[in-house]
Amino acid sequence: MGICISIASSEIHDQAEDQHHFHENVLYLTETIPSIGTHTHGSLYSKQGTKGLNQDAAILYQEYGIKGGAFCGVFDGHGKNGHIVSNMVRNRLPSLLVSQKYGVAKLEPTPESDNGRRPRQDLVKWKQACVSAFKVMDKEIKLQHNLDCSTSGTTAVVVVRQLIIVSLPKGEDLVIANLGDSRAVLGTMTEKGIKAVQLTTDLKPGLPSEAERIRNCKGRVLALKEEPHIPRVWLPHEDSPGLAMSRAFGDFLLKDHGLIAVPDVFYHRLSPNDHVIVLATDGVWDVLNNDQVASIVMEVESEQEAARTVAEAATASWKRKFPSSKVDDCTVVCLFLQDKQHPSSLAPET
Repeated sequence: MGICISIASSEIHDQAEDQHHFHENVLYLTETIPSIGTHTHGSLYSKQGTKGLNQDAAILYQEYGIKGGAFCGVFDGHGKNGHIVSNMVRNRLPSLLVSQKYGVAKLEPTPESDNGRRPRQDLVKWKQACVSAFKVMDKEIKLQHNLDCSTSGTTAVVVVRQLIIVSLPKGEDLVIANLGDSRAVLGTMTEKGIKAVQLTTDLKPGLPSEAERIRNCKGRVLALKEEPHIPRVWLPHEDSPGLAMSRAFGDFLLKDHGLIAVPDVFYHRLSPNDHVIVLATDGVWDVLNNDQVASIVMEVESEQEAARTVAEAATASWKRKFPSSKVDDCTVVCLFLQDKQHPSSLAPET
């Protein structure tokens, strides 16, 4: 037997030592279910920076649920107890999302579809499940009475891959849910080589729509003089806590002042030219752009080395670009959608 996520469970249960790998910051799971012709390969890696304790967490769950699915996510903790919150969310959210997906109320049938390929009804269910799961997750964090999360929390970006065999034509879909400033990128092959397609928006206080919501709730959005390029969220009448993101789990001191735990949810239908999904915390994206990351991933010799190579490249870039600054934690998950090939042998399908 493999690793089983029960929809009634509050955590991931280990049922076979040789089929998962657990470290303090990264968790790899695979569930043994009958193969239905889809294969995924991937890697994940977390490299501690120089700011202190590594507060990042990541998960890659192969064969998530049924139908050849996969679940991957990265979580960037912050504040005194950020490392605890990021690990808590990493361990709980996969099972919580399953329970919400199959527990949402049945929707009325609708003739609408996504170009006739995917029932709109199922997309609405996925969005409801993500929003509900994130809401419940935030409540569960708040109920941890021995854990002070007034100014501690975590980002979250998760991608769920599902093989859809009931729609015509058969296809594979991604559901992406994002909270904060971690990021998901898709590497797709073009005639000019690999191209990165950003799947999420970095949810920071500087975005006009995010700043408007915060200010409508009496929160303040201001940057420090020494960091004029980084807008932060502050209490109405106090110069604290100065959070550099506009959505997060935890951080309950700001939840009445515009900070929310409601994710942006997106849907993407995969094409034959889509090769890899990369999720990473902002320690990576602060120093490497999307195309650089996609190129690094496609140039490595094996899937197993991809995440480590990106994290180490980001760390090296930090030291070059900001030699007097402390290096941020860098955490990466790479989910390959097809077998890895040498870049010179890849060509886009037409």
